[in-house]
Amino acid sequence: MTAVPAGLLPVGKRSRRSAGTTVAAGFLGLVVLAAVFAPPLAPYPPDAVDLSSSLVGTGPEHPLGTDASGQDLLSRVLYGARTSLIAPVLLLAFASVLGVALGTLAAWRGGWVDTLVSRATDVMYAFPGLLFVVLIIAVFGAGMTTSVLGLGLAFAPTIAKYTRSVALSERAKPYIDAYRVQGMGGARICVRHLVPNLARSIAGYLVVLFGEALMSLATLSYLGFGAQPPSSDWGLMVQEGQSAIVQGALLPALVPGTAIAAVVVAFNVVGVRAADRLGSRR
Repeated sequence: MTAVPAGLLPVGKRSRRSAGTTVAAGFLGLVVLAAVFAPPLAPYPPDAVDLSSSLVGTGPEHPLGTDASGQDLLSRVLYGARTSLIAPVLLLAFASVLGVALGTLAAWRGGWVDTLVSRATDVMYAFPGLLFVVLIIAVFGAGMTTSVLGLGLAFAPTIAKYTRSVALSERAKPYIDAYRVQGMGGARICVRHLVPNLARSIAGYLVVLFGEALMSLATLSYLGFGAQPPSSDWGLMVQEGQSAIVQGALLPALVPGTAIAAVVVAFNVVGVRAADRLGSRR
C-alpha cells in the first residue's frame, strides 16, 4: 500500500500520527536512559545467582520476577538494553560504510561498474541474510562480534541499493556539472558534496532498518549464535527463559520478548516518520 504524505492527511489523522510518533520517541528515549543508567537503576547485579529465589513471581524484591537461576529479570533487562541497542548501531555503521561506498560508486561510474555492483548486490540481496550469517559463524565461531560483522555484510547490499537509487537522482542535478566544469575530480565531488547531500535520506533509511537489525541480532542470540552466557542480551534471555514455560513461569521469556517487540515497533514508527521528514527536507 502506498504511504500517504503527512501533509495530505486529514488534520485528525495527522495529529494522531504525530501523537503516536511522540509516544514512540519518548519510549525510546526512556529505553536509552535505562541502558545508560542501568547500574544505579538495577536493584541487583545482572549475573547475581540466587537459587533460593528461582522463578519467583513479581513482588517488592523482584518487580518483574526472576529466572530459573534466581537472577532478577528487571536488572537483566536494564543491562541487556545496552547490548541490544549498541550492537545494531555497530552493525548498521559497518553496513553503511560498505553499502554507501558501493551504491555511490555504482551511481557515479555507471556502465560495467554499475552492472557489476548491481548484480553482486542482487545475488546477496536474494540470499537469506540469517543463513548467510550462520555460514559465517560456522567458519569463524559464534559470538556477538561475528554476528555483527556477518549481519553487516548481509545488510550492506540493501543499503547499497537504496544509496544507488538516491545517488542517481542527485548526480543528475546541475551543481554536479558545475563542479565538473571547475575541474573537480569525481572522488572529491562524491566525498565532499554528493554523499553529504544524501546523508539525510540515508539516515532516515537507517532508522527504519534499526528495528530489523535489532530483531535479527536477537534471533541469532536466541538460536545460540550471537551473545553467549552470562550475557543479558534480550534474545539470549528469551532462549534461556523458554525452558521455564513448561513449569508455568512465563515471565523469564515474556519480559525480554516484550522488550524486543516494543523497541522494534517504536523504532519502526519513529523510523517511518523520520524517513518521510528527512527525505522531504533533502
